[in-house]
Amino acid sequence: MQVAVLDEPGTLRVEERKRPEPEPDELLVNIREIGICGSDVHYYEHGKIGDYVVESPLVLGHESAGEVAAVGESTDFEPGERVALEPGVPCRRCEHCKRGEYNLCPDVTFMATPPDNGAFAEFVAWPADFAYRLPDSVSLREGALCEPLSVGIHAARRGNVGVGDSVLITGCGPIGLLAMEVVRAAGATEVFISDVVPEKLQVAESRGADATFDVRGTDLIDAVAEHTDGEGVDIVIEASGSEPAIRSTIDAVRRGGTVVLIGLAQDAEVPLDTGKIIDNELDMFGSFRYRNTYRAAVELLADGIVDVEGIVDFERALEDIGVAFERAREATTVKGMITT
Repeated sequence: MQVAVLDEPGTLRVEERKRPEPEPDELLVNIREIGICGSDVHYYEHGKIGDYVVESPLVLGHESAGEVAAVGESTDFEPGERVALEPGVPCRRCEHCKRGEYNLCPDVTFMATPPDNGAFAEFVAWPADFAYRLPDSVSLREGALCEPLSVGIHAARRGNVGVGDSVLITGCGPIGLLAMEVVRAAGATEVFISDVVPEKLQVAESRGADATFDVRGTDLIDAVAEHTDGEGVDIVIEASGSEPAIRSTIDAVRRGGTVVLIGLAQDAEVPLDTGKIIDNELDMFGSFRYRNTYRAAVELLADGIVDVEGIVDFERALEDIGVAFERAREATTVKGMITT
């Protein structure tokens, strides 16, 4: 089978590897659609993310869906079924897993996070417990994009978004745009979004944002105040990782409001005014990946409540993955897909 391998920053190549055999509790999945995530691009550019360093050839890609090609003897799947793969498999034994917080498991195996290989491959063997059947109404591309959609679902749950809420999302990348879809589905009635790339803001506007803010020339706090009668929004979801955006969250949210942090800043430490956090009694939440979201993601897609395919800018075949990653690096690109 063919796989795309990252040897060193800026170098992706396609090579032949032996097709894996599924263990008794696994499926062998013929991968058809894989999204290019910002983390994939970061590994491509820098060879590392924080403490995770690519020290040996690594297969990237963790947003994937495909068709079951073979099944382990202890699974209840059948060849030919269409599935989305949740890329993180926890140990299922630690205290976090036992509490249901399996996204916090310290021993998780996560696709495309060194040293674990990902899904830019024709076939992947994966535990059946983390494969989700796709109804006929949900495409394989939508199945692959259950992964970034899940990030948005988890963030909305962390922020307890509900009917009638106003929400500011900072960042118009895939996570920000899909979080916008999710908070709408959760009942938010006013959704604002900010970015520094006009083309991405235009995408957000076309997808139903109530207002978009280009923070290159607009003061975000003033813009939010203007649209909320000076009160601030109920919830801010920070999805950019930009230090100025992170700092702005506590001024954009109303007193007693909620801030959810998804985006990872280049420098992990970002100064925040703790006096404002205390005086305004703000709830501050981190949102790390997701847990128990894939079934909800599939159901939202099956019911036509959210649109994930609309964020895709381009697709390329696996053999053209180098060209695809260069396109994905462009500031105006929201999402690229690899097909096999």
